[in-house]
Parts: sequence; structure tokens; C-alpha cells
Amino acid sequence: MPIKIPDQLPAREILVREGVSVMDERTALRQDIRPLQIGLLNLMPNKVRTETQIARLIGATPLQVELTLVRIGNHKARNTSEDHLISFYQTWEEVKGRKFDGFIVTGAPIETLPFEDVTYWEELTRILDWTATHVHSGFFICWGAMAAAWHFHRVPKYTLETKAFGVYRHRNNAPASPYLSGFSDDFIVPVSRWTEIRRGDVPAALDVLMESDVTGPCLLAEPTGNRLYMFNHIEYDSLSLKEEYDRDVASGTPIEVPHGYFPDDDPSRQPLNRWRSHAHLLFGNWINQVYQTTPYDLADVGKAG
Repeated sequence: MPIKIPDQLPAREILVREGVSVMDERTALRQDIRPLQIGLLNLMPNKVRTETQIARLIGATPLQVELTLVRIGNHKARNTSEDHLISFYQTWEEVKGRKFDGFIVTGAPIETLPFEDVTYWEELTRILDWTATHVHSGFFICWGAMAAAWHFHRVPKYTLETKAFGVYRHRNNAPASPYLSGFSDDFIVPVSRWTEIRRGDVPAALDVLMESDVTGPCLLAEPTGNRLYMFNHIEYDSLSLKEEYDRDVASGTPIEVPHGYFPDDDPSRQPLNRWRSHAHLLFGNWINQVYQTTPYDLADVGKAG
């Protein structure tokens, strides 16, 4: 089954070109089926790029998914046009009366700030609380995962002396987890952050599904809250790290060549994507788990029992 996104969304052309099955709105209305309702709270500056990355992964599943793009209401995006936001995004205030089978919260380039100093922290905490009653399963990424882990479990973050930047090998700690079905024993995941969480701070309520000897915990699962916390960027496309590196070099920001990313660590060579299959596996497993466990009637999401 295809993913349903707005007909004019820029990501649509890219996804069609890549062979992802995309459904137009008129066809979706003719189908007698309840698509999974997935919300994406996009906190990244380049919203078009991030929405494409996420839509690519959830659109590859065999289930019909309807993606709703959501933004913080009191924050002005720097790298996305107001026309794009008005055309394709709704504020959380506009969707908070709805219920969702799944809800994704992305990272944001503000990780070195104390959480309470983030200009939209108050609204974000209301959104996180809202997910407990209006969302069947939450999926939090990078800074979004750190913010959610702090909000729900008071897991602290620590600033790194040097940026964790590159692709790193990770261990599969829970082969029997439905989220890691089909995963290798070890695998590559892109990492790009100035902060970390530490294994010793992870409470017993959270299972460490993936971790690296170098960059620490990567994926936590919270069975009782039905939440996933992904501290790295498995959703990145092939050139995301290269563009971050090139941007920092051009601006004169001190940055090392991303670890294990360019062939022979040579930035003039084209990087190879060695994590794509596991990115699809993780998102596909999450979507399948949402489908298997969510109530058929969306109104029942968040109700006990």
C-alpha cells in the first residue's frame, strides 16, 4: 500500500522518482480502508529534506499510511518558506483534537541548550504530554528523543568535547524485539550530535535495543509507554553527513571528517549508504507494530485497556 501525502508536496516528486508508491488524495478517498494516521512534528530547519526522509521510510511499508505534517505554532522556521508551511503544515494547536496511531518528533539543532532555554520548550512539553493520551505509539529522533527521555524519565544529556559525527557500528542487544526483526547482529548508523545520554542514566523502564561502544545508547524502547527513542539519525539519506561537513568547512567551523563515512576518509569521494536497509527495517517494523496493536477505532487511542 502507498503513503498518502498532499499532492503538491515537494517530497512527492522525489519519492515517485525513487519508486516509492505514493497515493493521490482522490484515490485515497475511494478506498474503503482505514489508513494508519501518522503525525510528523518536524523541528528541523530544512523541513522539506526531513519530511522527504521520513516519508521515504514510512512509505515503503505494505500498509496504507496517511502522513500529517505538524509544526510548533510559536516558532518561525529559518530555512523553510512560509508558503510551504502554510500549504502543507498544521500547528499542533490545530491537530491536538485528533488522535494518531503513530507520532514522530524529529531532532533540532539546539542540543547544547538546556531544555528549558529552548524558546518552544513549554509548547513541546504540552505536546509530549498530549502524546500520552492522543497517540498510540511515539517515535522520537535525536534531540527529540533526548527531550522526550528527559521529560518522561529525567534522563540527562551531556555536552561532548568533540562532535559525535560519522557512521558507527552498533550492536543489536535485543534480536527478539519486534522493532529489530530482521536486523543484523551489528550494523551501521549515522551519528551527528554534540550531546549524549549515558547508559548508567537509563532507567529500568527503558530497554536499550541498540548501542555503540563509541557513541553509547542509540535506541531505547519503552514498553509501557509504547515509545521509541532513537538518539541518532538512521533516517539520514546518503549525502546528509556530507552536506553538514561541507557547510561547516565553508563557514570555518572546526569539524573533523565524519568517521567511517567517506571511502578512505577522503571527502572528495562519494560516500556509500551502508545503513539504508536497516533504516527501512526499523521504520517498517515500527509501522507494523503500530498496525498490530493500535485500536481499529481511533477514538479508542489513549484509553486504558
